[in-house]
Parts: sequence; C-alpha cells; structure tokens
Amino acid sequence: MTSQAENASDAFAKDLRPRRFQEYVGQRAVVDSISIAVMAAKKRGDTLDHALFHGPPGLGKTTISQIIARELDSQLIHTSGPALERPADVVGLLSNLKVGDVLFIDEIHRLPHAVEEYLYSAMEDFRVDFMTGSGAFAKSINLPLQPFTLIGSTTRAGMLSAPLRERFGLAYHLDFYSTEELAQVVTRSAGILEVDIDSDGALEIARRSRGTPRISNRLLRRVRDFAEVREVGTIDKTVASEALEIEGVDPLGLDRLDRLYLTTLSKNYQGGPAGIQALAATINEDQQTLEDVVEPFLLKIGFIVRTPQGRRTTPEGFEHIGLPPRLDGPTGQGTLL
Repeated sequence: MTSQAENASDAFAKDLRPRRFQEYVGQRAVVDSISIAVMAAKKRGDTLDHALFHGPPGLGKTTISQIIARELDSQLIHTSGPALERPADVVGLLSNLKVGDVLFIDEIHRLPHAVEEYLYSAMEDFRVDFMTGSGAFAKSINLPLQPFTLIGSTTRAGMLSAPLRERFGLAYHLDFYSTEELAQVVTRSAGILEVDIDSDGALEIARRSRGTPRISNRLLRRVRDFAEVREVGTIDKTVASEALEIEGVDPLGLDRLDRLYLTTLSKNYQGGPAGIQALAATINEDQQTLEDVVEPFLLKIGFIVRTPQGRRTTPEGFEHIGLPPRLDGPTGQGTLL
C-alpha cells in the first residue's frame, strides 16, 4: 500500500499541467477574463456561464477547463464529441450531473446533430425533453436537470452549428504562444521534472516548439533523455540543439511531417496551388491531421498561404527548404518568431 501511495504521489508531482490560474503561463487576456467570471460566479454562489474554447491543439484548452472546475470547487466530468453517439448517451450523462458540476466536452464540433439538439434546452433551461414509446403510445417526458456548466473545446470552431455556438455565454480563442512564454513553460516543467536547465537551453527548446506548450513539454522530455544518456550535467543551448536535431526538429520547430508537406507542395506541385486532398494522398497522411496539426503553424510563420485554388508555397517557404521561389508566387504573411 505504501508503494502504491508513493507511486501516486510521484505521478502527481510529475504532472506538468498548472493547477491554478496563478500558475498558468500565457494566454493572459483569456485567463484574466475567465478568472474574473469564475470569481464572480463563486461569489454569487451561482453556476458559471457555459464556456467555449477554440484554437489549435496543445494550447491549453483542457488545462484551463480543469482549472475552472478546481477554482469552482466543482467536479469535472470529461467526455468527447465522438463518445456521445446517441441521444440516450447525453441524456444519461446530463441526468447524473449534480449542482455546479462542470461538464467538459472535447472536440465538441464532432457531436452528432441528434445529440446536439438535446443540449439546447439543457444549456438554456436545464431540462431535456425526450420521447418514449411510439405511435399512439408516444409521449413527451420533461426531465429537469441540476444547474451545471458546460465547457466545450474545439479545434474547428467554424464547424459548430450557429444554435450551439450562440448558447455559450463565454467564448475564447487560444492563440500560439510567444517564445518567451514557452521558455517560462519549459523552465517551470523542468523544475517539476527535476531537470537542470539554463535559460539559453530553455529558450532553444521554446524556439523549436511551434508556439505550443504541449510540444515544449514533449521536447523537454526528449532533451532530458538525451542529457541522461550522454551524461550531460546542465542542459544548455548546445545540448538542446543537438538533441532536437536528432529528433528531426529544425531551428524553426518544423518536424519531418512539416518538411515533407512543404517539400511535396514545393517540388511535386511546383509551389501550388494544390488541393488538400491531393496533398494528403501524395504524402499518405490523413487530411484532418494536415489541416489541424501541420497547416496552422506553416500559415502562422508565412511559409504557405491558402487561396481559393488551393495551397501555395511562399518565397519564405521555398527558401527554408533550399529551393528558388516561383516568380509569380504569393508573398508571406509575416512570421510568428
């Protein structure tokens, strides 16, 4: 029993997610706004308005939702859009909620339409209406619900239906982090993992993290492994750079899939325009992965552009992979870094 307790304690200590708003790094405007809403609801003894968080993956949507539940002293019930396949699934879930519970639905844009309709009255009036029986024996049953807070998370806000989107009283877009903010994330995580790292080492990892804390923490673990195997003491810029080059992460944070996408678009399609389906087939990668994981960062740093005709490589993108740019190519959109 003692060993199990120690293992649980170690697992808790190694959890890199911040547990309170004060510990959260970045997204300052979002955190300030939602923390005020949380404190106001708690002061009134009321439930928090339903909240929607949208943005690229890995920016902290789930983490903020967990912090909200913790700050409200409420229970967090975690599910996802694809898991709620039938109306009976969501009705059962909603009927078991207690007063003040926080229901978190990840990838809420993937809710089936029939399931989504049950959320409308649940979010507005805290009740659900459903039919039992059929034909002459059919009847409508009104099931009252306890007041709760629904938090939705999505990487594709545009795929949410207007009726569902309008029922969220709070809506926030999470954007990519700056290099300085990610360096703070790396330094904090290194302290939790008991990794010795200097400011230059943390900054080098941050530069290659594509503006995403999840990637920062993943790269930190890989650099830690490298440092342990090579028996390096403090992780500095040189150690971090060497470790990440082995991982296939270049100085701008592009990994092998990013470079494959950029090279395919630039060589196979002469810089475009090319459709996403054609690119996905050529690369042999899922289309949604390219749209949700690869393209947002390449768009952000100005290496590709989306046009009505398809994707095109910018001169900056050609330069990064060592190819001469097309004379009629699009110009870049600025840089994140």
